[in-house]
Amino acid sequence: MANTLHIVNGDSTAEILKKTTLSGDILVWREMLCEGPVCKYFGSDDFWNLRYSFFDKELGVSKLEYFDKTIKEIVQIKDLSGFTEVVLWFEFDLFCQVNLMALCSYLLKSFRKNIVYKLVCTGWVKGKERLQSLSDFSLNKFVELYENSIIIMKSNLEFSKECWNVYVENDFQKLQAFDFNKQQGKFPYFQKAIDQHLLRFPNQNGLNQIQYKILKIINSEPLTSTKIIRNLLIWQTEETVYGFGDLQYFQYLKKLKKYYTISNSEYILNEEGKAIYKQ
Repeated sequence: MANTLHIVNGDSTAEILKKTTLSGDILVWREMLCEGPVCKYFGSDDFWNLRYSFFDKELGVSKLEYFDKTIKEIVQIKDLSGFTEVVLWFEFDLFCQVNLMALCSYLLKSFRKNIVYKLVCTGWVKGKERLQSLSDFSLNKFVELYENSIIIMKSNLEFSKECWNVYVENDFQKLQAFDFNKQQGKFPYFQKAIDQHLLRFPNQNGLNQIQYKILKIINSEPLTSTKIIRNLLIWQTEETVYGFGDLQYFQYLKKLKKYYTISNSEYILNEEGKAIYKQ
């Protein structure tokens, strides 16, 4: 019987897995590598220092908290000698796919021939209009997801590392030119996620897709930050594959402060905001 390690995309997936009949240890990936500075050498001292600084300055997460919640979990991947099977549980969106690229590049460092690596990555489901997240599946379906998981070979981890390196460079032309679909049978959502990422580059008026959408929402009517973010989450589900949470969108909103005023907790575009929105 396999001694299994499940590496999951967040605490909510971990809680669901615990309720299933699937056996094995669970490791939670608590990072959001689609935001903030990164470097190619995932897990290096330079890498962690970049992330420490980002979480502290941008999100108010202390170095100690980040270490306890994130690094202590992730560094366990360095030694997988006690396992014969490693199963990755991720989703189709940009948030998950960038994390998956990094994770695979990290797994390559400790690759062992006697371990079977598997990937469960939810998204397209026959008969469903929208892409499916892990939370869309019932408990008994998790066993089915596991049974239908994709076998990941060393060559697939190597390709994922290539993808991660291109993402880290964050050069628009290189991102456009690189074929993230090269191993679509193993990683069916890499290209879709990167296509979405490209819309985070600024257009001619200096705004990216998310920033423009925020101004559009504010321009439609005065709203509180809670309602603005609710609208963004609805838009995200219906029209994008960002996969972001409230916190990320609130950070985007904060960084646009020169374009709005706040009156009675409601956001209203100022003249500069109206001018750039109309461009």
